[in-house]
Amino acid sequence: MTRPRFPRNSKIPIGRRIRISHKMAVMAQHVGLLAWACLFAAAAQELPDGAGRAELEKWCRNCHDLGKSVSVRQDRDGWTLTMTKMAGYGMKITDQDYSLVLDYLVKNYPAEDLPPVNVNKATAIELESRLGLKRSQAASVLAYRAKNGDFKSLDDLKKVPQIDPEKIEAKKERITF
Repeated sequence: MTRPRFPRNSKIPIGRRIRISHKMAVMAQHVGLLAWACLFAAAAQELPDGAGRAELEKWCRNCHDLGKSVSVRQDRDGWTLTMTKMAGYGMKITDQDYSLVLDYLVKNYPAEDLPPVNVNKATAIELESRLGLKRSQAASVLAYRAKNGDFKSLDDLKKVPQIDPEKIEAKKERITF
């Protein structure tokens, strides 16, 4: 973008000529984009009405940006794990509010259909989020894989220490090799 030039014989007095530098034009564009982003973020944080919304806002808004928190989209097991983790961090939620918030999250922010996890290539974070494993369990899977090579079957995966074979069996449709 070039800055506007006024001809020398312009009838506009020199003190009144408007000159916009390239930096100022770029800065104005960034301010405009930032304003749109703020408006979009505010709209994205609007939670759907329903039982549990008030409780979610009451218990979660003080520590979290709700827009980011609900963008995770999890199944019931994932949301249960998240809520349990928050209670472990000191959230003093009542059992009734816990149930309301959990049901609200499961209903309004369900897991998106994701392709199965290849346990021979997955990172610890993928194992945690997609299979609902604890951090220590995911680390155990990675360590076992590094020591013993790729998993060939579900039975191989069930041999990993700290892993509940029943949990793996329940998630078998989400696992590939």
